[in-house]
Amino acid sequence: MQSPADNPKPAVRRETISLQNVHKHFGPTRALDGVSFSARAGEIHAVVGGNGCGKSTLAKVVSGILPVDAGSVSVLGETPATPAESRALGISTVYQEVLVADESSVVDNIFMGADRLFTKTLNLRDKTRRAAALMRDLSGETVDPHALAGTLPLSLKQWITIARGLLSEPRILILDESSAALDFDSTERLFTKMRELRDRGTTILIVTHRIAELVRIADRATVMRDGRDVGVLEREAITEKNLLALMTGEDQGTGEAHGEAPMPEVEELALQARGLQLWPGSRRFDLEVRRGEVIGIVGLDGQGQDDFVRALSGVQPPLAGEILSYDREGVAQPIRRLADAVGSRVVYVSGDRKREGIFDRLSIMENLVMPLYREKRRGGVLGFVDWAGLRTIFDREADNLLIKFGQHSDRITSLSGGNQQKVLIGRGFAMRPDLIVLNDPARGIDVGAKTELYRQLRAFAESGKSVIYLSSEIEEFAGFATRIIVFRDGAPFDAFDGRGFEPKTILESMFGQTDGRGLASRHGLSPLHARVEAEAPREAPRSAATGHVEYDDESLAVPPIRVVETPDDIIRRAEQGTVRVVDFSRRPMTPEAEG
Repeated sequence: MQSPADNPKPAVRRETISLQNVHKHFGPTRALDGVSFSARAGEIHAVVGGNGCGKSTLAKVVSGILPVDAGSVSVLGETPATPAESRALGISTVYQEVLVADESSVVDNIFMGADRLFTKTLNLRDKTRRAAALMRDLSGETVDPHALAGTLPLSLKQWITIARGLLSEPRILILDESSAALDFDSTERLFTKMRELRDRGTTILIVTHRIAELVRIADRATVMRDGRDVGVLEREAITEKNLLALMTGEDQGTGEAHGEAPMPEVEELALQARGLQLWPGSRRFDLEVRRGEVIGIVGLDGQGQDDFVRALSGVQPPLAGEILSYDREGVAQPIRRLADAVGSRVVYVSGDRKREGIFDRLSIMENLVMPLYREKRRGGVLGFVDWAGLRTIFDREADNLLIKFGQHSDRITSLSGGNQQKVLIGRGFAMRPDLIVLNDPARGIDVGAKTELYRQLRAFAESGKSVIYLSSEIEEFAGFATRIIVFRDGAPFDAFDGRGFEPKTILESMFGQTDGRGLASRHGLSPLHARVEAEAPREAPRSAATGHVEYDDESLAVPPIRVVETPDDIIRRAEQGTVRVVDFSRRPMTPEAEG
């Protein structure tokens, strides 16, 4: 929670952006239908609304990318008609898609477009220094400016695009869903940078679906619905309840969107991992997934949770161990590659729609039903595709997920980013899986679609199927996940019951501040074998070592403590001279030792 000092109410400043009765149509689709909008210097102004409401179109109009069909546009006293004119005025835009050239270096990506055809802004040495400083300031870590962008994780690619936007020290900065690929810690650093720019007089326009974020960061918020502006809220009135009421046109009451987390009614296994190891040197672990449960996966960016869900669904193999999928009769089938997973009715939905999801040259319908071509065919050996049957499936999934589109034959790139993501989720459901693995699927989709997605996944689990759901937003798990597993250093670090959990505790675990005992409880990695343990006095995790540690530096000496580490970890630290291990054993913790 931010204090009032973090978001001081700005003094009345001059208007930098003014749109009056703006219309923009794409064929029969009215992206902007009479929108009026204004923003001031020295403020953070949020634009919020459901998927397809016109938020990104508005940002592109201000950026000079899209001309309007009717109405007036004034940005810093001018009407930019091209991106080049916008840059000349001091407008910088960071788009929703992570736009980097994978085969180019970090420094080349950051300075892309900064140089003219025959002149350069800086020499290579100065560019390298500036790029390294920007990435260190933004990401909080040292990034090699000569590294190829394609070798970096998604979050660092997002920082590259943000650094590119900040390079020119803009007078107007537009962030279109630019925190979607960032974890909690990274988002906080972005907010700090935004406040610095605001206090220097920059106009910041932030387009976001993360309501909890804009409640904390925005000085004003304009809400859009169906291509129209439906309300402007000042900072004191920016609450989740008020935003949802304007976005939906309904009174949201308390604004609660979640129900009860599904709890398995049977003890049947759906999937099992044995001796799984994701990274060299990371801990091995086992996992059991029961039919009828939703498992939430969370962790700071780059802690192995992404590798874990990709391994479970056959997208990439683990370093060691085996993964088994169980059918209704209890027969196990190994998952070693993607084809094995699909054959076992295990489906993967990626959150990186640009690289792993959409086929941008195909239609909306083709993108959703493509995996069903072989299944839905007729004509015997001729194998004609049953388009009528596929259209029925498409209509059902599009209706369930509230996908907004013009014609089903339109290219998928005609959709907003959030609606493209809904198509990928619909594709997963259309494959009729027994277990669906979702890798941050709600990134970029609006609150209404999220609520519908949670409802469908709960119903999916209650029908005896299973869900593994990785998310960068802890709040998504409230009333939704049966249990939550926190990843750190390439392996599970702790686990929590999804009923009544505290987001603060999950966050502490992500930073390594919990004891890990949840891994051996009934909501841990092997709940089938933890029911007796849950009723008995609590013990240390099965992989934990106990004993006490003496520090070589007497000033750091402490009373005997419990060490929740494997023997190999403690031995390695002892060899490095960090600790000296005394009275080491692997017995369960006694109440005295635990105290």
